[in-house]
Amino acid sequence: MNHILRDQAYINSLKDAIYQQYDITAIEITPAKRGYYGETWKVRGTAGVYFLKMDYLPFHQKRFAGGLSVIEYLCENGIDFVGHIIKTRDGRLCPQFDTALMGMFEWVDGENIEKDDTKAPEYQMMCKVYQLTKPGLGIPAASFSDDAAVRFYQQWDRLKSAPKTDGTDLVLSTFERFGGEIAHCALRLSQFAERCREDGGDFYLTHGDAGGNFFTGNGRNYIFDWDEAMYAPIERDAWVMGCYDWARKLFNDTLKGNHIPYQLRPERLAFYCYHMYFFYLGEFLKVHPMSDKSQRILEYFEDSWIKSRIKFADTL
Repeated sequence: MNHILRDQAYINSLKDAIYQQYDITAIEITPAKRGYYGETWKVRGTAGVYFLKMDYLPFHQKRFAGGLSVIEYLCENGIDFVGHIIKTRDGRLCPQFDTALMGMFEWVDGENIEKDDTKAPEYQMMCKVYQLTKPGLGIPAASFSDDAAVRFYQQWDRLKSAPKTDGTDLVLSTFERFGGEIAHCALRLSQFAERCREDGGDFYLTHGDAGGNFFTGNGRNYIFDWDEAMYAPIERDAWVMGCYDWARKLFNDTLKGNHIPYQLRPERLAFYCYHMYFFYLGEFLKVHPMSDKSQRILEYFEDSWIKSRIKFADTL
C-alpha cells in the first residue's frame, strides 16, 4: 500500500492534519517505504523528524490500534527498542485522517535487516517482551484451529466468481496448479491443530514477525511494527527459523537464560508452519483487489522461503 502516489493537495491536507492533531509543523513529507500495510511517510518538522504510518484498510485498523497500545505499554515498562509513539495534543495514540488511522513515531535512521547473526539479539529482545506478558492489552489471542485454511478456500471460491481484476487469471491458475500442495497443507494443519488443542495454554505476548522487522541503526537494534501483536505460544515467533537445528537450540537456550519456563514444542512449530502458509496466502488475497499480488503469489509457490518450512513440518 505504501507505494500509492499522492498529489500535492493530499500532502498539504496531511500537513494540516499533522499540525492540528500533533502540534507539529511539517516542512517536508516524503515516502518512507517501510511496512506492508498502509502508507508510510518521513515527516521533517521544525523540531525534529518523525515516522508517520497511515492505515486505510478497515479489516486491519483494529490490529493497528492494538499494536500502538502494545508499544505504549512496553515503553512504559522500560522497553526502548520498539519505537516511541508521539501522542496527539489530547493524548491519543491513533487519530483519524480521511478514512485512515494515523500513528506517529520518532524517526529512527536504520536498516531493516534479517540474517543468521541477528537471531541472537532478536531472541534476547523478544524474551524481554515475553517477561512483560499480561492480560488486557486489547489484542487477540491465538487459537489452534484450521481457520486460516478454511478462510483461504473461501477467498479462493469468491475470487472465481468475482469481477476480474489485473492478475486474477494468474492467481487462479496458480492455485489450480498447486492445488495438491494446498490440500496437503490444509490436512496437516487440521491434524496439528487437533494435537495442539490437547495441550493448550502457555501463551505469551508475541510479535509474529520480529525477524522481518528487525532494524539496526544509531548503534543499536530495534523491533518495529507491532500491528500483529497477539497472545500466542512462543512458537509463533520461533517457527520461521524453527526448521534449523541451531536456531531451535538458540531460541531454547535464550528462553532458559532469561528464566522463561518454556521450551519449543515440535507440534506447535509444525502447526505454525502450516498456519502461516495459509495466513500469508490470505493476506495476499485481501490486498489483491487493491494492488495486484499475482506475481507475488506465483513466487510464493514457485521459489519461496516457505517451502523449507513446510518440508521441515512434514517431518514432524
